[in-house]
Amino acid sequence: MPNRPTMRTYAPRRDTVARSAARQPAAYRPAADHATAEVLAPYVIREEPYYLAVADEVDLYEAAYSVRMPMMLKGPTGCGKTRFVEYMAWKLGKPLITVSCNEDMTASDLVGRFLLDADGTRWQDGPLAAAARHGAICYLDEVVEARQDTTVVIHPLTDARRVLPLEKKGELIEAHPDFQVVISYNPGYQSLMKDLKQSTKQRFGALDFNYPEHEVEAEIVAHESGVGIDIAKNLVHIAERARNLKGHGLDEGLSTRMLIYAGSLIANGVPALAACRVALVRPITDDPDMRDALDSAVTTYF
Repeated sequence: MPNRPTMRTYAPRRDTVARSAARQPAAYRPAADHATAEVLAPYVIREEPYYLAVADEVDLYEAAYSVRMPMMLKGPTGCGKTRFVEYMAWKLGKPLITVSCNEDMTASDLVGRFLLDADGTRWQDGPLAAAARHGAICYLDEVVEARQDTTVVIHPLTDARRVLPLEKKGELIEAHPDFQVVISYNPGYQSLMKDLKQSTKQRFGALDFNYPEHEVEAEIVAHESGVGIDIAKNLVHIAERARNLKGHGLDEGLSTRMLIYAGSLIANGVPALAACRVALVRPITDDPDMRDALDSAVTTYF
């Protein structure tokens, strides 16, 4: 395939591979260009985020990044998708620009816009344009919350072209060799009105996420909250019982994030029953019968 700006493969350039081989693991090397280094500095993850792998997702993501394949992470809320992206950005030594998508977000919010200041009009890159221009991982969290006419702006960056047209500025950004797009969403919240187009989905590789196995999840809760492993296991037992009620009175089960909240309260001296009611039961439902059922599950273990 010819190496033209509009006909570029996912294969990394030779100098990119050489830089990757020379880079020490988990060490970010500031860009030689001062302006680029200044733009990316706030997005560098300098300390290792805690992430406990549950399968081969780390190896698969590293392989996908090596060919700059756009990636899609699918799984329930609070199961570790965002933490996984943060961990991989740290492990690969790449800056991470995160965008929390919402229905009011426009294409200009991603790409950029002209702004007025004391000196007149100036162009301000959006997060997607900044990542593509300078070489960061751009993470679009809960991408289905954005309108479909907004998310289509990522199409030319997620196929062989790897370009981003800035129509308002009359510029065509050729994606930096280190650039990658990652998106995430919860399939449980999908509807006809909130789903990705097939033309979008088929531009991505995908990793499925779910809540970890009991022992693994308990280890995560204990590490992140500071409670003992026995209390962490009891919290996971409660979550597993609640997750069995999904679709039978609950729209979503208790997430690992919620268990960490409850554990953090317990670790700070809050009685376990009160901590579970505040962090687990009350946020997830307003139905009195369902609250009673969940409270009963809590009292079984505490």
